[in-house]
Amino acid sequence: MITIEDKNNLVNIAVMGEFTLADFQQFEEHALYKLKGGDKTNLIFDLRGMLDYTPDVAWEEIKFFSREHRHNFDRIAVVTDDQWLTWQAWLSRLFVDADIRVFSEYDKALEWVRT
Repeated sequence: MITIEDKNNLVNIAVMGEFTLADFQQFEEHALYKLKGGDKTNLIFDLRGMLDYTPDVAWEEIKFFSREHRHNFDRIAVVTDDQWLTWQAWLSRLFVDADIRVFSEYDKALEWVRT
């Protein structure tokens, strides 16, 4: 399950429990709507409550960011303490030219992504 908050050029996605393809498609639909404005968008993925994700989510993420959205995001903050998710966030840099950083504290991620 995910929640999405949208303020100005910041989209905040929090994942709780299992992150499914339906959840990612909900994010994707929201991001596509947001990108119609033409401005670069910043993202926060708060993954502290994520317990697991389905394999099709990882594939869909690669397709979404490497397709036509490689240049649409300015900053992407990932909030997690999980080493595997940290590694995956760094791997995502291959598919998007946004500045991607991993944080263990939400407040620090929010501060960075807003600057």
